Amino acid sequence: MQATARTAGTSRLDLVDALRGYALMGLFLVHMEEYFELYWSNPQPAFTTGLVFGLFMGKTFSLLALCFGFSFFVMMDSGRRRGQPFAGRFAWRLILLGAIGMLHGLVYRGDIIVVLALIGLLLIPFDAVRSNRLLVGLAAFCFAQPYLLIWMAAAYAGAPWAQGPPHYYSDPAMQVYLTGSFAEVLRANIGPGWANKWAFYFETGRCAQVLGLFLTGLVLGRTGFFADPARFRRGRMFALIACIVAMGLLKFVRGYTAGASAGPSLWGDAILSGWFDLAGMAASVLIFILLWQTGARRLLRQLVPAGRMTLTLYVGQSLLFVPLFYGFGLGLYATIGEVRAFALGVTAFVLQIALANAWFRHFHYGPLEWLWRCGTRTTFAVPFRRRRELGTAAA
Repeated sequence: MQATARTAGTSRLDLVDALRGYALMGLFLVHMEEYFELYWSNPQPAFTTGLVFGLFMGKTFSLLALCFGFSFFVMMDSGRRRGQPFAGRFAWRLILLGAIGMLHGLVYRGDIIVVLALIGLLLIPFDAVRSNRLLVGLAAFCFAQPYLLIWMAAAYAGAPWAQGPPHYYSDPAMQVYLTGSFAEVLRANIGPGWANKWAFYFETGRCAQVLGLFLTGLVLGRTGFFADPARFRRGRMFALIACIVAMGLLKFVRGYTAGASAGPSLWGDAILSGWFDLAGMAASVLIFILLWQTGARRLLRQLVPAGRMTLTLYVGQSLLFVPLFYGFGLGLYATIGEVRAFALGVTAFVLQIALANAWFRHFHYGPLEWLWRCGTRTTFAVPFRRRRELGTAAA
């Protein structure tokens, strides 16, 4: 459907919110299959494991980062149009987001909020770069994983520091998650769990990848990729074919590197794995947009409210399911099994979609989104309940 100038802003936000809702769904299903990380203490793959990991692992996380970069564009562009530079306010917004992520990370060390917030601070100066080509080049540089290439070259040269297994392979916090008390889990997440999490992000190249995705989202916003998808129809089809071909080639090449536990093959596989996830993420976005322009939009629009309260739902998922899976709670990790965890995840996310749709009939923002906006503006004078609900209550 041809977008018009009059409706571009609304459809742009709806499409991106739906994509964000899809990313939240995929990330949640991965977490459920992982028992919020406890799966890795004793992996027992099932059909659902391969399905969920293949479709979503590494890809929906990347999609959230891409949407983050697009949101950065929207806020900075809106500030410029109003004549109110937003860089300082955006930095404060990220500091608040990082604080939310730190608190969330006390319960679930796999928190990605603080990662997005901290790396997001590096994005702010790039708004001053007006050349989209330069931004694309910088994003490509990030995707090339320069520091992993250095580690791989050093491993080939025999450097001892690059020969061993990555630090995140050793996880002293895992036993605490399996059997420890809630207080012990909190302490682990402040110390060894926190260190293990950041080792994973650095040693798999995700930090560089996230910055590259932020820059890509910024460029997509500037070029109107989401605002006027019909204009890019032919380019999207070529890009989708290229992504599918790239995924096939990368999967073939990874047949020679996958499973390496140390040395240059390990770092090479980390690079190839990141590229595979990027190609998969891009393919999913292109297919989503293709479906969005058909009758499937009516179904996909059900994801929009979930995408508008991603922060609330993401934190709420951990607060509910970490106690269900971990040793200090019900300890379901030991009994539930992958198939039932998948079924529970699908059911729970359907309920989250229903909750989000019902919520926005009465409120403008999700609870955490509202508090975050209030903190950004340093005032509680931000509308929360919809006026018609206030009028009904008064009557």
